[in-house]
Amino acid sequence: MPIVIRFAVPPDRGALAKAVTAVVERHPLLGSAFEDRGGEPHLVPADVQPALTGQPVALDLERGPLARFQLDGDTLTIVAHHLVFDGQSKDVLVADLAAALDGTIAEPLERADHAALQRERVEARLAEAGAFWAGRWREPGEVVVAGDVLRSRRAGTGALAEFDLDVPELPGLTRFEVVVAALHALLRSYGNADVVTAVDLSTRTAAETGHVGPYVNELPVYSTPSPDAPFGEFAAGLRAELRRVYEVREVPIARAVPGIRPHAALAPISVSYRRGGTAPAGWDVDWLAFNGAVRGALQLQLLDGPGGLSASLRYDPAELRDPGRFAADLIAVLGRVTPERPLRELAAFQETVTAEAQAPAAEPAQVDDGGADLGGDPLIGEITAIWEEVLKLSPIQPEDDIFDLGGHSLSITQIIARMRKRLGVEIDLDDFFDNPTVAGVVEVIRR
Repeated sequence: MPIVIRFAVPPDRGALAKAVTAVVERHPLLGSAFEDRGGEPHLVPADVQPALTGQPVALDLERGPLARFQLDGDTLTIVAHHLVFDGQSKDVLVADLAAALDGTIAEPLERADHAALQRERVEARLAEAGAFWAGRWREPGEVVVAGDVLRSRRAGTGALAEFDLDVPELPGLTRFEVVVAALHALLRSYGNADVVTAVDLSTRTAAETGHVGPYVNELPVYSTPSPDAPFGEFAAGLRAELRRVYEVREVPIARAVPGIRPHAALAPISVSYRRGGTAPAGWDVDWLAFNGAVRGALQLQLLDGPGGLSASLRYDPAELRDPGRFAADLIAVLGRVTPERPLRELAAFQETVTAEAQAPAAEPAQVDDGGADLGGDPLIGEITAIWEEVLKLSPIQPEDDIFDLGGHSLSITQIIARMRKRLGVEIDLDDFFDNPTVAGVVEVIRR
């Protein structure tokens, strides 16, 4: 997660280096690393603490640091890993860096185990969240957007389009709620009968104010927009659903929904929104600096700052071929919004897509363990043994689905770590999610 700061007057390098050190001391999470203990990540101090440099420094998860500060002339580039950082952390970090550079002594942060406190809050709401999602959760499927079909829920190289959004003020609705309702209406106009977008929701409490950290959770929001519904009525219903989702915002969906198959992205389309982006005097801050990647097929990142609502569209160019049309369509929908206007008057509605297009992509064909290629493959036995150790189940058959066996993302991480250490093989998380059997994993390795 990058931040790019251009100074009107280049700062003294020594003073900036001291300010960086002070900020890292104030936020020790930036000077952390993750130690792999049998597939379980443990937070530990980094081998080397972040410091001001003149060259790029890799973010090494196992050795650290998980943040870097690079000064090149009048431009400071800060990059922090999402494991220890979120969007609101950008505002915190920039404000603290400016204060340290000015010689202002900030009040010490209250020391607390925020991860433990968050786990306690999750456990307290887990039963409620499970009951809530039991009646709502359905696996996100394909989405038609601007003539393309978006399927990806992977992480990969992305492209960027930037534009501003003029959001009308509607009674009883926030700007974020208006944008989400407009987006859902637009997706319905493309032919999607049932709409789902993932949204990033902050889990910060008063105790986390002023701290950097990953205080955010991605959750799905569903709607079935009716073309004849007035926008105000549709948006009010979506607002009510968002508020219900907000009540269980701290519980990760994978904890609340048994057997969910995790991917890098919860759905092909996701939205994040935050207020902020106030830069210190003489600082030109790119709050939405692009990291060159995208999770899923389309991410719409929104910053509601002093200059208005800025949109940063990160997308998979192999899936969304015409981002300009999507951006223009969203701008046009918002420009036509009035509370009483029906959705069909906001955009040209297409026929709804087929049920096949709405369904999740078909699972890859599973390998027949009795086949000639894998029947005598020694990897079958070796990987089965690792599964049985991690899942504490025996016997496990080559075609048993890990999610049906009670596995989840952490157990998969443990399996991948043991495969890497014992067998010298590496498999991508998304490949594992798409091939969740021993036979399927072996086929991916052989392929």
